[in-house]
Amino acid sequence: MLQSLAGSSCVRLVEQHRSAWCFALLALGYLLYLVFGAVVFSSVELPYEDLLRQELSKLKQRFLEEHACLSERQLEEFLMRVLEASNYGVSVLSNASGNWNWDFTSSLFFASTVLSTTGYGHTVPLSDGGKAFCVIYSVIGIPFTLLFLTAVVQRIIVYVTRRPVLYFHIRWGFSKQIVAIIHAIVLGFITISFFFLIPAAIFSVLEDDWNFLESFYFCFISLSTIGLGDYVPGEGYNQKFRELYKIGITCYLLLGLIAMLVVLETFCELHELKKFRKLFYVKKDKEDDQVHIMEHDQLSFSSISDQAASMKDDQKANEPFVTSQSPTSNDSSLNN
Repeated sequence: MLQSLAGSSCVRLVEQHRSAWCFALLALGYLLYLVFGAVVFSSVELPYEDLLRQELSKLKQRFLEEHACLSERQLEEFLMRVLEASNYGVSVLSNASGNWNWDFTSSLFFASTVLSTTGYGHTVPLSDGGKAFCVIYSVIGIPFTLLFLTAVVQRIIVYVTRRPVLYFHIRWGFSKQIVAIIHAIVLGFITISFFFLIPAAIFSVLEDDWNFLESFYFCFISLSTIGLGDYVPGEGYNQKFRELYKIGITCYLLLGLIAMLVVLETFCELHELKKFRKLFYVKKDKEDDQVHIMEHDQLSFSSISDQAASMKDDQKANEPFVTSQSPTSNDSSLNN
């Protein structure tokens, strides 16, 4: 008897705080996923870093042995200056001296990466004025970009997602949930083909040092707005039509970002994902729901009254003009 009561009380407690338990499991799963990623990256990349360090150390010692007139301190000062310039996008190599980082097309590409929060980091402002302007420009431009992308996605998704799903649901009688799932899968496949696979093949041809995997890696890192900056197109010494190429990449990033948002919004509108997301949300109290309903009714009533008043005004404006007579004149005419 006591065990059944304890079991029922535990079940009742879990049901009352279901969203809290689900959120705790979600947070724990996210932390475990972070730890899993750290373990995998460390085990895979640490040996390559060790080999690179050993190689650089051997090259440094060999250079000092071949140039006995140069001290180790002077060499390290020179290398520090070179690395500092490289962090600002300025290379000391002779075959890279022809590419300017702050011409118009490169600046346009930089502005697009800043506003889209991609931020490759290969080019950064050098002057204090440029850094200050970058802060102000980003504070205004990033919300502006989010507003612009939201408005564009809202219009595109009506024609790309909602109307096709309703068409197959109403015209052919298929289940709306099944049509929505199939449509989301097809739309995701089309997006991957036109914004990942095909551009990756094009980049592997246009960029001399990139293979298909590296090109696909760049497309994913860019359109997911991660922007590590280890691969940036159009930075080669023999790059033909560099200005036009940079403008094309800027257009590709904006269109690809819009396509990614459309796909994400399409998947978020699936009924199954909505039910899954609600498991981790805080449930609203009944009082909040009643207040929301009352506010909604009040707003709808006021909007209806405003519409009725405006309709009356329109009707009065459309009526033919009739000269109004004063009551005194009417009385005088009757007396006569």
